[in-house]
Amino acid sequence: MFSFTVLYPNTEGSQFDLAYYLDTHIPLVKKLLTPMGMVSVNMQEGLPGDTQPAFVMIIGMVFNTIDELNLAIATHIDEMVADVPKFTTIRPITQVSRVL
Repeated sequence: MFSFTVLYPNTEGSQFDLAYYLDTHIPLVKKLLTPMGMVSVNMQEGLPGDTQPAFVMIIGMVFNTIDELNLAIATHIDEMVADVPKFTTIRPITQVSRVL
């Protein structure tokens, strides 16, 4: 299995609208990528403790094959990226990984 991970660094002065992210952005991602082979999505919200979390949000979109992942992202990246300014001022970091 393979994961397309998006990390939103916790930067000073940044904004992240969690309600929009959960209610609008994630359903968009699911609508676009599930028909192209995405089998699961996991979201991790960074919580403050003794220190601030390094990331506000981490999302992993899991696919069975690297070919499915690459095609899905190449097909829909522009639409997903266009939605990002609607919920955050953070510039996300992405990574493709093999799930072990």
